Amino acid sequence: MRILKLVPKYCRVDYAAQWRLRRIYAMDDKNELLRRLPKMDGLLELALADGRFAGWPRGAVADGLRSCLEEARQDILTGKAPDLGGEALLGRALALLKEQEALSQRPVINATGVLLHTNLGRSLLAPEAVEAAMAVAGGYSTLEFDCQSGKRGDRYLHVESLLRELLGVEAALVVNNNAAAVMLTLSSLAKGREVIVSRGELVEIGGAFRVPEVMEQSGCILREVGATNKTHPSDYERAIGENTAALLKVHTSNYRIVGFTGEVTIAELAALGREKGLPLLYDLGSGAMLPLSPYGIQNEPTVQEGLAAGVDVLCFSGDKLLGGPQAGVLVGKARYIEPMKKHPLLRALRVDKMTLAALEATLRLYRRPEEALSRIPLYRMLAQPVDVLEARAVRLLTLLPGIAADVVESEAQIGAGSVPNETIPSRAVRLRPQGLGPEEICRRLLQRAEPVAARIHKDSVLLDMRTVQEEALERLAAAIVACTGEQAL
Repeated sequence: MRILKLVPKYCRVDYAAQWRLRRIYAMDDKNELLRRLPKMDGLLELALADGRFAGWPRGAVADGLRSCLEEARQDILTGKAPDLGGEALLGRALALLKEQEALSQRPVINATGVLLHTNLGRSLLAPEAVEAAMAVAGGYSTLEFDCQSGKRGDRYLHVESLLRELLGVEAALVVNNNAAAVMLTLSSLAKGREVIVSRGELVEIGGAFRVPEVMEQSGCILREVGATNKTHPSDYERAIGENTAALLKVHTSNYRIVGFTGEVTIAELAALGREKGLPLLYDLGSGAMLPLSPYGIQNEPTVQEGLAAGVDVLCFSGDKLLGGPQAGVLVGKARYIEPMKKHPLLRALRVDKMTLAALEATLRLYRRPEEALSRIPLYRMLAQPVDVLEARAVRLLTLLPGIAADVVESEAQIGAGSVPNETIPSRAVRLRPQGLGPEEICRRLLQRAEPVAARIHKDSVLLDMRTVQEEALERLAAAIVACTGEQAL
């Protein structure tokens, strides 16, 4: 401070002025770089004369060049120094076109810890289901052909006999998803008439599809009873009238109401339905056919429990807790399901040969429950002990030399709207490279040819081992090194 006082006032540094000058000079530099960007017309002319772009439509080439020019502009404005040469921009455009030519749906390494991740395709199929789907996909099949009679057959018989055997029901039917199953049921049995449902069960499922809207589209009339948190048997009984067609129970699989609550049991509704001559319809949603209690998950009803309680028609998803392909499965009494087989809507909702083949193979595993538990990936992942997951995490660490990472406790979830608020103990590898934020790490991982889906927890990236398959560890490690290696310690 004493030295500063000895310096004449006119010699002191005006840091604020210098900062303002630097900003002006920097802006002048950016403007100069923007002016140096090639013009679109000239760049397009170069591309069309370049043999590397042969085979791509002119419009696609132009769109690729525009994207690259805009990317270069953004780089300049954010202080980066892109290569402004025409050749560099052509190369970037060519790479972009090749990337766009690749299949948009491709395998993903799921490191989120969500076992049934809706956005990542939900249930993994058992090897038997994959083989069955592939066997019919590349050739002709007996989809609707009876080899015994040589005449046309029924596509639904492939799985109906299995469902009748496994569940002891009179009839079964399969459509393309569970929302379709609900719509077909209501349209067949209650069009133009009232269906009674508790206000607390008017759920919204994925993609903003809501039970009231599905009911409306089916042509039935929604008659809601009770309150959001409590519904009593008397609420249903008072609502029954001459125009009532059915009682509907919806399993609130994707949310829970806790506290001062109450709901009417399936057995109570079934008894009321028998007394009044009304069918009880049950949308079970996730559709477990094996109990989840061995994995520490409570209060998830099974298909068998719903049927035993007296449900007349029960529907559930094929690609959730069943562990099969996307489908809506309908089971129950023949006098209600048989009309659905003749309903015109069924044609629009029917499933293809690959789905039926995969579903049949999945259901065959349930003939021996121990085989289903060992072969269906969902149950294999649920059954993995924590020490196995920890060993897998440690192995991943050995493949990440020099990268700031460690093994931490984690909590996995089933997902797909099943058993909300319940978690499963797990282990995860935590990434903490210097100089890279968690959002940027996740962005880089998702941009890989084989994307990696991770999750962010407390400003760190977690890679949960419960959903990472053993055979994917080396590929996962390579992706992490490629995305964070430059920041390695």
